[in-house]
Amino acid sequence: MPSYWLMKSDVEDYAIDGMARDKRTDWVGVRNYQARNFMRDLMKEGDLAFFYHSNAEPSGIAGVVKISSPAKPDLTQFDKKSKYYDEGATKENPRWMLREVEFVKKTKFVSIADLRDIPACKNMGVLQKGSRLSITPVTEGEWKAIQSLL
Repeated sequence: MPSYWLMKSDVEDYAIDGMARDKRTDWVGVRNYQARNFMRDLMKEGDLAFFYHSNAEPSGIAGVVKISSPAKPDLTQFDKKSKYYDEGATKENPRWMLREVEFVKKTKFVSIADLRDIPACKNMGVLQKGSRLSITPVTEGEWKAIQSLL
């Protein structure tokens, strides 16, 4: 049985249309330990995730992706030219991990305001005050409630 996730991407950096074009991509740049731990320790190949446009007007769910690789080091942490460079990370002891994701589909856009109106989603991580995590778990009930809108 797959687990479900919400994965945020800054719409100016990488949007669902880029994901649809590319079909697969490495989910780079996660620099929060809790989000990293979700990817490294809890995500599994075959899990599904909502692709969420963040820093958009409005922000919201724009599609669905599937986790398509085991956790592996995010190579941007070693690239001094990358905005994701981390001088404390080493190849022997990488600090940051990623997962490859595969495009499943674009969906009807579900804004954050729409999510707030779904009773089954009231406890979703993305809706919690002060939550800035780029990757959060989604319960089966939340997943089904959102899917019913798509």
